Amino acid sequence: MKKVTGIGGIFFKCKDPKAVNEWYKTHLGFNTTPYGTSFEWREMEDSSKKGVTQWNPFTENTKYFEPSGKDFMINYRVENLEALVEELKKENVTIVDKIESYDYGKFIHILDLEGNKIQLWEPKE
Repeated sequence: MKKVTGIGGIFFKCKDPKAVNEWYKTHLGFNTTPYGTSFEWREMEDSSKKGVTQWNPFTENTKYFEPSGKDFMINYRVENLEALVEELKKENVTIVDKIESYDYGKFIHILDLEGNKIQLWEPKE
C-alpha cells in the first residue's frame, strides 16, 4: 500500500503572518494571500494532473498545531486516507482527530513518535 505520495504543505508559527507573507511576496516573489501561497505542479506520471503544495504562516499563538508544542506542522499527501488510518490504528499511531472532508480533499492529524503533529491529506482529484 502506497502511504505518502508527497509533501502537501508546510505550516509554521510566526509573530506576524501578514508581515511574513508580505516579506516573502516582496523578496522572493511568492503570490501570497492571507492563507499563504500555493505552489502548483504537475504529476510526473500524468502531466494532465495538477497538484499543489501549500505554504502557510500561522500566528505564534495558534492552537492549530496542538497537542504538539512545535512551531511547525508538515502536511503529507496520501492515497486512500481511510485505509491508511485503519493501518495506523493497528500500528498504535496516535490519531488526534477524525477524518474531515472538504471540497478539496480529506484530512486527519496524527502524532509522530516525538509528538510532532502531522496533517495527512488525500486531495480530491
